[in-house]
Amino acid sequence: MHYLSLRIAKCQLETTRPNVIVEWIPHSNLENIKYLTKGGFSEIYIARWIDGTYNEWDSEKKQLTRFENLQVILKKLENVESANQSWFEEAKSHLTISNRRAEVVRCFGLTQNPSNGNYMLVMIKMDIDLRKYLQQKHNQLTWKARMKIIDEITLALYYIHLEKAIHRDLHSGNILYSQLNDYWYISDLGFCGPADKSSTSIYGNLPYIAPEVIVGREYTFASDIYSIAILMWEISSGQPPFINYEHENDIVMNIINGIRPKIVPGTPLEYKNLIKECWDADPLKRPDAYALMKKMEKINLDYQNMSDELFKSEMDNLEINKVEKNYMNSNSNKKLSKSFKKLQINSNNDEKEKTQKYVDSR
Repeated sequence: MHYLSLRIAKCQLETTRPNVIVEWIPHSNLENIKYLTKGGFSEIYIARWIDGTYNEWDSEKKQLTRFENLQVILKKLENVESANQSWFEEAKSHLTISNRRAEVVRCFGLTQNPSNGNYMLVMIKMDIDLRKYLQQKHNQLTWKARMKIIDEITLALYYIHLEKAIHRDLHSGNILYSQLNDYWYISDLGFCGPADKSSTSIYGNLPYIAPEVIVGREYTFASDIYSIAILMWEISSGQPPFINYEHENDIVMNIINGIRPKIVPGTPLEYKNLIKECWDADPLKRPDAYALMKKMEKINLDYQNMSDELFKSEMDNLEINKVEKNYMNSNSNKKLSKSFKKLQINSNNDEKEKTQKYVDSR
């Protein structure tokens, strides 16, 4: 706890804007606390923060004003001994990165429940995650809208990597939308940390995990890039990756055998090529976060500047790319049930091309 207090103090000293100050929040200042869900190692609650976050400097009163009665999310550590370090790392990452980078879901600070001693992150409440958003909206999304989403995600990842941190757990449940700002943010920094942080266990959402990580190598910046490629595919297709595979072994064998989700017809060529670069079986052939961000920035700019005639034509073609409403949750976050370290990674293949070959070999 002493370290976290020092971290809060350090963040306050580094802050140049009132609305990003992190602080210790008395639990008595939180009302209407209600359980929402469970995720990873934490339980998630919603609450009302009576004082609210700092807003701006009042030059007349010569003091900082607050945005009072603010709805917030509380992320509580479960009473599980093995989860302690993970939650501690998340707290450290949120306090450091969200204090510096607006593209990461904002963390206001920490609180402690006096009745049981549990610590909680106090975070901004977002409106919806990408998984649910695609489930509800995909058939109405134009390529123009889809390019904007991935452009904002790649920018956020670039800033995380700029902090010399690796996210390690990117998937559509961790990408959150703010309707107020009309912007997408990266969240859940539970596994995020320094690039040289050793990680012997594989956690995460299996369909998004890079093949080299599955077979036992360390997470790297390139592992995050692979996860982004799967997100790019999901945004284009409207479906979670490997939705038709129920068993862990089947998904693992597909990934390490180079099978990738089938790119949907009508996907713009430059976007398709970028996906393929990012999910290459060889991590060294994937672009870094800066190169990816710059390429997506250009693609997105081209689409945002699209003429009205082309935009109308795209809207007319939406019917062609509609997907059935069978959008289901992909495999939930968990530690892999067994080791796959002895398996060899094969080159990239399209799912349609290689699925039958894999089935025949079983």
